[in-house]
Amino acid sequence: MSTNIEVWNVDDNSFWETTGKRAAYRNLWISVPALLCGFAVWLMWGIITVQMSNLGFPFSKDELFTLTAISGLAGATMRIPSSFFIRLAGGRNTVFLTTAMLLSPAIGTGIALQHPEWPLWVFQLMALWSGVGGGNFASSMSNISTFFPKRLQGTALGLNAGLGNFGVTTMQILIPLVMTVGVFGALGGDATVLVKDSGWIFGKIPAGTPTFIQNAGFAWVISLVPLAILCFWGMNNLLPISADARSTLLAFIKITWLYTLAFVPAIAGLYLYLPAPTGLGLLNMWVAMPLIIGSTLLIMKLAAFGTMKENIAKQFSIFKNKHTWSMTALYLVTFGSFIGFSMALPLSITVIFGEQHIFDAATQTWSHVKNPAAPSALTYAWIGPFVGALIRPVGGWVSDKVGGSIVTQIISAVMVLASAYAGYIMMQAYHSATPEIFFTQFLVVFVVLFAATGVGNGSTFRTVGVIFDRVQAGPVLGWTSAVAAYGSFIAPEVIKGQIKAGTPEMAMYGFAVFYALCLILNWWFYLRAGSEIKNP
Repeated sequence: MSTNIEVWNVDDNSFWETTGKRAAYRNLWISVPALLCGFAVWLMWGIITVQMSNLGFPFSKDELFTLTAISGLAGATMRIPSSFFIRLAGGRNTVFLTTAMLLSPAIGTGIALQHPEWPLWVFQLMALWSGVGGGNFASSMSNISTFFPKRLQGTALGLNAGLGNFGVTTMQILIPLVMTVGVFGALGGDATVLVKDSGWIFGKIPAGTPTFIQNAGFAWVISLVPLAILCFWGMNNLLPISADARSTLLAFIKITWLYTLAFVPAIAGLYLYLPAPTGLGLLNMWVAMPLIIGSTLLIMKLAAFGTMKENIAKQFSIFKNKHTWSMTALYLVTFGSFIGFSMALPLSITVIFGEQHIFDAATQTWSHVKNPAAPSALTYAWIGPFVGALIRPVGGWVSDKVGGSIVTQIISAVMVLASAYAGYIMMQAYHSATPEIFFTQFLVVFVVLFAATGVGNGSTFRTVGVIFDRVQAGPVLGWTSAVAAYGSFIAPEVIKGQIKAGTPEMAMYGFAVFYALCLILNWWFYLRAGSEIKNP
């Protein structure tokens, strides 16, 4: 089959069985590992920062949390232009180039991690650059949605997103493993010695052990090179969806141009938000984030050229539909929580359970000292994202059978309760000289949260596929995933702020309130007796 497909009508059963099915599944199975690597490169800072602390890098806990927040915000911002790529540049062109782009932050991060003496801004730049991997999700989901008939949307998108989300778990398991050995020999640089205990899935790694932290970046090169080649030769552009995709070079120029534009508001917003010496610290998170989103959209609209301008204007029509906004909020509940907790959990475990929290009654102050019985974040942090990714296709499949909104309603109720209980456990642990006794409950409740987000990811995809037509469904999926990805910025920053204030439970209580409000929103729009679209 040609790289560019001229005719595409998968809602016709005859076309689907004779022509569409084979091409659709081929593109899906190539898309999945490419998306997996995108997630891995984007979210690797959640694990890297833990190991930077264990190796004695000269940065505070707040500064390390900042690295995860920067990569999270950059990835979310990159999703905004990425949600328009498929229509502008074609699926094959987009997935190939955005996968190849991941090589730069992977190699750059590997080089930077060999130099603990380098200033913080170098690591912040690498975290920002890693955001390209976050952007890939929007284009990948938008692309796969065009390949499958409506009756299979929930299952296909659940598979792409669910298996792609295994990039989080793969990264959380693989990075601690590859850091234990000199995988690349002399080419990979020298080891650094742990000053604190570390760990991997099989237990603790004691202080004094040589560690190749640079492999956290370098390891992805091994998979990215063959994957990029596979994307280039194995995937397709659907010309009925992407009429301007015939010119590969022009497609590459469009993608690079829009991604470059998106970095401008991300950098400006971070500079205004982050405290000195990195930034000015003028804006709080809730002002900086909408400012970045709005300015990114405005820049895209003003700086588009040629046929790009007309296509972007057409896709902006999604913002006139109220269901775009309701689904944005609901997807923030599901994927936003999944990605946010994935980013925040490793360092949260390290801070909350890695220290004994001792209250001095005489001075009425708390002291936090090293906890010798602390669980290793690198041993346990992968479990929740693994469960969430594993169950995601199930959420899509069940939603195809019973309807997406009823599934979303059930998991929202579960998340309200689980989030409130997680806050209670975090409060107990952060006010205990033996916080490790609360760790099992903490881990179990977060696994429940991750499972609920996984099921909900599948149900919200199903709902979008039913509500919107084929032309708008892709951009809506891209847009909602872009906004939801800001969860990767919100969760680390909110949890960091509340830990700093000594009240980590307030972060989880706040999330529980948000989930409850979205539960009402979902009922109002899609489940009540007078709703215009019933249980899509």
